Amino acid sequence: MSEDINTEVHNAYEVIKNGGIILYPTDTVWGIGCDASNEEAVAKVYALKQREESKSMICLMNSEKMVYAVFPKIPEVAWELLDLSEKPTTLILDGPKNVAKNIIAEDNTLAIRIVKEPFCYKLMERMKRPLVSTSANISGMFTPKTFKEISPEILKGVDYVVNLQRDKVCKNPSTIIKLSLDSQVKIIRK
Repeated sequence: MSEDINTEVHNAYEVIKNGGIILYPTDTVWGIGCDASNEEAVAKVYALKQREESKSMICLMNSEKMVYAVFPKIPEVAWELLDLSEKPTTLILDGPKNVAKNIIAEDNTLAIRIVKEPFCYKLMERMKRPLVSTSANISGMFTPKTFKEISPEILKGVDYVVNLQRDKVCKNPSTIIKLSLDSQVKIIRK
């Protein structure tokens, strides 16, 4: 198996730019993803997961610049929470722009996580857009901790499976914190 990150970034990018969906390692668990600005690709992810579109998904980002491209207004406490976090932290923020409408929650919020994981980081650097991230399972089923636990239905349903970190045991899903523009903080998942 190839562990060449640049080759995998290239292959995944080619699939994503053509509206495809990928299965890839994140900083937490294996994820199903696509270009967060492509409504048709986002719809494919919902269909594969057999998930209602009213249940939004997370967008991964690789920089503050990318965050500001999606959220013109961000509560200052958001940066403080991210700086103080000891584990991967997902923030749910108000008023996203420049992403597919079907990834935005009914209350006009979007969950985001800034990642440093090398594959995700480099892929988004190439895409110049956020990357959809949702656990590699059918909705309601358990979240796989290893690549081997991912169901054949998911493996067959994506357009590309990234050939990196397949022996990694995944960490727990991220902490999720909802922040409103008036700086109200609500912990959704620790």
